[in-house]
Amino acid sequence: MVRTPPSNRRPITPAPPAAKSGSVEAHLLNLENQLAQLRAQVRQAQQLSSLGTAAAMIAHEVNNLLTPIVSYAQYALQDDDPTLKDKALQVTVKNAKMLVAMSERILEIGAAKNCEPAMVSAHDIVVEAAASQCREVEKDGITLRNQIDPTVKVFADPLQMQQVFFNLLLNARQAMKNNHSGSITISATQQTGSVVISLRDTGPGIDPKMLSQVFEPLQTSKPIGNRGESGKARCAGLGLSLCRDLVQENGGSISVTSELNQGTTFTIQLPCQKA
Repeated sequence: MVRTPPSNRRPITPAPPAAKSGSVEAHLLNLENQLAQLRAQVRQAQQLSSLGTAAAMIAHEVNNLLTPIVSYAQYALQDDDPTLKDKALQVTVKNAKMLVAMSERILEIGAAKNCEPAMVSAHDIVVEAAASQCREVEKDGITLRNQIDPTVKVFADPLQMQQVFFNLLLNARQAMKNNHSGSITISATQQTGSVVISLRDTGPGIDPKMLSQVFEPLQTSKPIGNRGESGKARCAGLGLSLCRDLVQENGGSISVTSELNQGTTFTIQLPCQKA
């Protein structure tokens, strides 16, 4: 039997399909875009959560401004006294301007925006943050001391830092308002390349067990009650997480120390010059 000599040819193995690198890159880019959108949505939810906590306080101040407008207008319509009508118009214009300014501050606080750092006064940031709450802390029996020298400047986005101090001031006054007493002191020290700002309150303090978690989303030091209060308390925990993210976006850091029945101090370090 004649044997056929073995062939020198190797069997042809089909080549693996070419990787669709373009398709993979497009998919990854799409995922990154979706992640960026989700982060923006979470950021706005955090900002609106802070406004939700302040809603009752803001509504009270809006009512205080509208009540004299309505009262003077009613008297002016019932009486032909030109002096009274002039007074009604003056009160209306004055209070309406205050309402417009209040609305603009609230819209700024609730807006999601990209970080746009600039050299800004740390003192002025705190002033604007306090004004954005639309109700002076003194009305709750709390003393606010802004001891930052107006010449001290930080390199940060002014609106984002306003949001940070808005949240910190709101948390402090919420902690102390039931006692209708206490104080909030804000000071700053200049260091090489940075400014360290401390916000100290004389509130009830934070439980040591929770202190390491206060900057995590959905964590809160507020008591959780019944009848729907649990949801409100849990949402309130978004505020400090947002503060940490905003401070870090601006090249800074934030930390907290607290002692029960003594008070809480938040320390923020921000650059004082462009990196």
